[in-house]
Amino acid sequence: MTPPLTETRTDPYPTRNDVTIGIEPRRDPVVWTPEGGSGPLGAASVEKFDADGFLAIDTLVEPDVVADLRNELDRLRADAALAADERSICERDSGQIRSIFEVHRISPAFAALVADPRLVGPVRQLLGSEVYVHQSRVNFKPGFNGREFYWHSDFETWHAEDGMPTPRAISVSVALTENLDSNGSLMIMPGSHRWFVSCPGQTPPDHYRSSLKQQEIGTPDDASLTWLADQHGIRQITGPAGSAVFFDSNCMHGSSSNITPYPRSNVFIVYNSVENTLVEPFGAAVPRPTFIASRVFDPV
Repeated sequence: MTPPLTETRTDPYPTRNDVTIGIEPRRDPVVWTPEGGSGPLGAASVEKFDADGFLAIDTLVEPDVVADLRNELDRLRADAALAADERSICERDSGQIRSIFEVHRISPAFAALVADPRLVGPVRQLLGSEVYVHQSRVNFKPGFNGREFYWHSDFETWHAEDGMPTPRAISVSVALTENLDSNGSLMIMPGSHRWFVSCPGQTPPDHYRSSLKQQEIGTPDDASLTWLADQHGIRQITGPAGSAVFFDSNCMHGSSSNITPYPRSNVFIVYNSVENTLVEPFGAAVPRPTFIASRVFDPV
């Protein structure tokens, strides 16, 4: 049951609301099943995810499936009605589409990917429960002018603005084009998922309208980022189309801009435990729209 806004709650991950900047140890497990549980991942892979907060897979989706998904992307980007829809987020300067949200509800091809056992099986195993789709989106970084995604923890935003109680969620990023070390591929600080960085400042009304184009509120301070990088280093996730990375919701991650001629497109699916469903936001007056943070908790 969702607690009313007037009810006092104990928040183990305080952020926004003018809290003091700080880094605190994570208060919840990373792997929620004893000894990794049963599932498609072997013990070594489970241990690696637990330690690093992510697991990269060289080949997850076959070339013919990738080709179909890329054709679907071309169709979606050419859809004038969708371009005008609130689910399409455009770059501030160029006006090009940056992200399309709720893509699994728009496209049967992406709906099939979301339900694929190769994605859902490992997530169920690591989270120790059935899961539902908290969010899905495709991110575009066209050649020459694809903008960066600054360093952030997804969980900080989902906790503050969506009301996700704990970091019991996993994102799966599937590469639909080759992800190179030069075209704005994902960077993760391995081990950063074991620390929670508080981000002070009030969440403005309708913050999502600006933050999805360029996030400023909810980004860590330079000192915290430097400490995490010094402690854990930075890993760049590259791979061919069809490769994938599973990463914990509290990983510190980001990506640089793409000034190469080579476009980068990835689909992100966020799976949340059905035992971790959303309540009222911990750092915002009202929840974000459901196309960004689903409040339909039906298991995949």
